[in-house]
Amino acid sequence: MLTVGDKFPAFSVKGVVSTDPKTAFADFTEASDAGKWKVVFFWPKDFTFVCPTEIAGFGKVNGDFKDRDTVVYGVSVDSEFVHLAWRNNHADLKDLPFAMLSDVNRKLSTALGVLDEEAGVAKRATFIVDPEGIIRFAYVTDMSVGRNPQEVLRVLDALQTDELCPCNWHKGEEVIKA
Repeated sequence: MLTVGDKFPAFSVKGVVSTDPKTAFADFTEASDAGKWKVVFFWPKDFTFVCPTEIAGFGKVNGDFKDRDTVVYGVSVDSEFVHLAWRNNHADLKDLPFAMLSDVNRKLSTALGVLDEEAGVAKRATFIVDPEGIIRFAYVTDMSVGRNPQEVLRVLDALQTDELCPCNWHKGEEVIKA
């Protein structure tokens, strides 16, 4: 698995950005949203149970990520058409404020080392990538355990200080002066 300090891999995927079939699809690459921090999180499958709770959770704090000049991408191995159908059929996903990317060929999840080859799906992984494309945070949970988007936001805040941040540090608190 790629980890902290590694370059985020090149990719080219389709993403779903709305529920309107006429404007729903867009192309995304590693160069999309250049110069911004990125939070890229993977879930195993659409139309499941834990995944929409996480996706909706990231959606609820998307404005906080935007305030930190950070774009959020959600990714699974489902096609863009499955993403669109799920968004149109799940109340918590209809107004999702970030793109749902389709890694249907599994190239991105394989390059990152987060493809569960036996199950054929991406592991529940999260990456924070700096504006230079370097992974600064990597986090994987068991398939049955959802993530905490607030914790990802807290880590992003700490990374953006470029300072030493103690355990449980939150934005606005003192950093460690060595």
